[in-house]
This record gives sequence, C-alpha cells and structure tokens, in this order.
Amino acid sequence: MEILHKFNIILHVITGSIALILGIIALTSTKGAKVHNQSGSYFLKLIAVVIVTGLIGVFVFKRNAFLLVITVLSGYVSFSGYRVLILKSNTPKWIDITIAILSVLVLGYFLYYFKSIGMIWSPIVIYSGVGALLLVVTYDLLKYGIPREAYKKHRIWLYEHIYKMTSAFSALLSAFSGTVLERYQPHSQYIPSVIAILIIVGFMIYVKKYGLRKLPK
Repeated sequence: MEILHKFNIILHVITGSIALILGIIALTSTKGAKVHNQSGSYFLKLIAVVIVTGLIGVFVFKRNAFLLVITVLSGYVSFSGYRVLILKSNTPKWIDITIAILSVLVLGYFLYYFKSIGMIWSPIVIYSGVGALLLVVTYDLLKYGIPREAYKKHRIWLYEHIYKMTSAFSALLSAFSGTVLERYQPHSQYIPSVIAILIIVGFMIYVKKYGLRKLPK
C-alpha cells in the first residue's frame, strides 16, 4: 500500500505541476484562439487526474483531509466551467444538478470531519474554501431562474467561464503553494485566491469593453 501511495503522490504532483503551466498559458493567451483552447483542454484533462488522485489520497490513504475541499472546489468549477462553455445556456441538465448536489454532500462530509477532530487549520483558509464552493453551487442552482434570452444576450455564460476556470487554476495553485510553502501558511494558501479575484475582475472588465480578441488602442 505504501508503494501505491507514493505512486499516487508522484502522479498527483506531476500532473498538478503540468496543469499549472498549462493554466498559465491559457490565462495569458488570446481567449478563443487555438493556443488558449488547446491549453485549456489539456488543463481540464490533467486536473481530472489531479482530482482523482487527490480523492484517492484522502479516502483510500487517509492523508490531508484539508485537500478534500480544495479538490472538490477545483473539480466542480472545472466541470461547471467546461459545461457552460459547451452549452452556452442556462437550460437545466440533470448531470449538472447531480454534480452540484454531490459536491455539496462531499462538502458536508468535510465539515463534519473537521467538527469531529477540531479546527487544525487556519479558519480563513477553511471558510474561504467552503464559502467559495457554496457560492458557485448556489449560483449554478439559482441561475436557472434567469430568463434564457437574457442569459444568452448578455453572454453571462462567458463571464461564468472566466470566473470558474480562473478559480480552478487558483485552487490548484493554492494547494501547490500551501504544500510547497508550508511554513508560510495560511498566507501561501489564500494569497493565490486574492490574486485570482483581481485577475477575474480584470478579465471581465476587458471582455465587457473589448470582447475576446480585440486589443485596446
């Protein structure tokens, strides 16, 4: 089992590191262009491996349960960010609703676990991760109330995609920096999230003003 655990860790670290590089490429390349689309596609594939290996580490090998909330957060926003790009609508789909509910159930397990063992990590890290996931899931369930024509007309799906995929990258970066720079916790865990929020706001303003490809004069 120890050999399998080490293999799982190595696979988790390697795919996570490559996903971070691809995420940077996707963030810095022209949105909608070939480089952006390909790097984003590979990012999603690799983050799927990161999520699976992370869940194996928590549930099979019983290691670092804090990573569960980061894993679920990055997994959910990646899935939802991809789905909204494919659908470009807020028409309810059973798979989207099911994944949202499952994510909340896993979050419930996480909170129960922490209540049973006591608060061993900084509250700012725990509450921000839990709050971010609840915020996205709540929005995804409530957005079905937005008139469909308004949703398409104002391209709300595009702003969703920006927020969710940048959040996925941020969650991955937080897990990486929190692990590598452990002595600087909780700062090494929440600073990437703060930076991601600034990037999200900047991208949304830019897209609103210039669109996807047009450069400001």
